[in-house]
Amino acid sequence: MAIPRHVDLLRTLVTLRYAHRTLQQKPRCYGRRVVLVDGVRTPFAQMGTDYQDLTPYDLARGILQLVQKKTNLRKELVDYIVIGSVLQEIKTSNLAKEAALGAGFPDIIPAHTLAHACLSSNQAVTTGMNLISSGVCDTVLACGVELMSDIPIRHSRKMRQIMLEFNRAKTWRRRVALLSKMTDPSVFAPELPDVAEFSTGEEYGHSADRLAAAFSISREEQDDYAANSHRRAQAAVDKGYLVDVMPFGIPGSDVTITNDNGIRHTSFEAMTNLEPYFIKPHGTVTAANSSFLADGAAGCLLMSEESAKQQGFVPKAYIGKYSYVAQDPKDQMLLGEAHAIPRVLSSSGMTLKDIDLFELQETFAGQVLATIKSLDSTWFSNNCLGLQEKVGLLPVEKLNSWGGAIALGHPFSASGIRILVTLANRLLQEDCSLGLHANCASGGQGHAIILERHPDHPGNAS
Repeated sequence: MAIPRHVDLLRTLVTLRYAHRTLQQKPRCYGRRVVLVDGVRTPFAQMGTDYQDLTPYDLARGILQLVQKKTNLRKELVDYIVIGSVLQEIKTSNLAKEAALGAGFPDIIPAHTLAHACLSSNQAVTTGMNLISSGVCDTVLACGVELMSDIPIRHSRKMRQIMLEFNRAKTWRRRVALLSKMTDPSVFAPELPDVAEFSTGEEYGHSADRLAAAFSISREEQDDYAANSHRRAQAAVDKGYLVDVMPFGIPGSDVTITNDNGIRHTSFEAMTNLEPYFIKPHGTVTAANSSFLADGAAGCLLMSEESAKQQGFVPKAYIGKYSYVAQDPKDQMLLGEAHAIPRVLSSSGMTLKDIDLFELQETFAGQVLATIKSLDSTWFSNNCLGLQEKVGLLPVEKLNSWGGAIALGHPFSASGIRILVTLANRLLQEDCSLGLHANCASGGQGHAIILERHPDHPGNAS
């Protein structure tokens, strides 16, 4: 059968398009150094506030546009886009690709969406890093998006089964019979996502309370750390250090969100008046010394070093070694950082003393303090890390000096890149060479990664 002329012409155009892109690509070698050119984020907002009427797609499309705007990147240079998202909207099952199309990136750019709990955007970064270092890509956009204000809520299983059978029913008699099953009130009970471990059924706050008790971390220590997080974040805002935050226009309105809305001027004394939130009445974890659920997106531009130079970019940092770990989600659910840090230091031939700056995820104040104590514990190092000597004391004066998730909020999939870009900006602002970022996640998992300031960057985070 003869092929219609218009189909044959379409095939020819597609072939020429891909051939042109192939000719534009330069030869790639393997094992290349990967650089973080720059990164941005939307302002983070408490759940149910500034972004409550949006969808994850709105934030994902917006963060891709913000990265492109901040870096002045030509969209056709992008080889791959990867976005992390935990609570995904079913209408955009591959959020990354839909957002890329909506943001105006060429439709020939492949993209995928991943979920790795609170490590989702960290995973997006290391996925992009591997694509570049292996020679598959030159330029990757890595992002993380979370919209807690509109989480997917399902009908009950009974209701879902009735609805599916109703859709397949061929006769009105069968449909009436199915509708009669809906007289049971339990059919209408929704199924909500739960911020808890599936394997243990334990809420993360309960894990934080047990962890604080195990390491003898007092309520006062946790409240003091949390109050300092707010003070540091506000000071960073006042000094203009949070240059990664870019205004985000709410689609379909004239409203533009310019600032994080979770920073509080709460005193230590006010925090002490709060009741324990998870374990009552004797727990030590409260709403004030925990991070809050938030909406937001963060993204960054990753490139091979040679490609960045060819395109005229001055990178902020090299991305160094990284580690992923996991352990018992019941006993050590929030100690992933304590396991990941020594592993990445060992693989890099470093110790804590070699690192200039640190950024840890502040899911709970008690979790951060427990991580610090565990690294300085000979017993923990011997029995949990398999090391003969303790890792050492992580200097608190070098830790999270611009605040953390307790003050800024914790959009699950966006926090990792937010912290990584903050670390890169701190290296420049504080004229330091090496930084380490670590994060914990559900399932007893953890991640750590090392950044090295790029020698060509003149300094200053902007």
